[in-house]
Amino acid sequence: MTRLRVGQGFDVHAFASGRPLRLGGVLIPYGRGLAGHSDGDALLHAVVDALLGAAGRGDIGQRFPSSEPRLRDADSRGFVREVVAELRADGWEVVNLDTTVIAQSPPLAPHAAAIRASLAELLGVDPQSVGLKAKTADHLGALGREEGLAALAVVLLEQG
Repeated sequence: MTRLRVGQGFDVHAFASGRPLRLGGVLIPYGRGLAGHSDGDALLHAVVDALLGAAGRGDIGQRFPSSEPRLRDADSRGFVREVVAELRADGWEVVNLDTTVIAQSPPLAPHAAAIRASLAELLGVDPQSVGLKAKTADHLGALGREEGLAALAVVLLEQG
């Protein structure tokens, strides 16, 4: 019997000077990065939450707590790889991922293909199974004032 599970994730981080900007595991040339205990990759954090949620296994804060010194400046790709490996060990496979990044800047269109490819590689799926949309906040609120960015993710898992 095939089982399907859907999970959704959300993350938001403020911009911070002196840090590189990583989204979906891709280095984006920009004057500021994202604040965070790890590398601050809000897109990957949303993906991890979606994966964990679909499998009924809590959230990223429970799994990779910011109080853990070993996770200081950690590469968030490792979080995704660890969770995907655990899910695969239990018979789960990623069917598809759909994501949205909300940021006034930087423009993400020039990096969209690289981000989709990175996400596909991390999840072990074809890039055609990964959606990525970039939206602005239409100059409204903290995101519109370029204080940070937010990311949303929805994943479908299948266990057969």
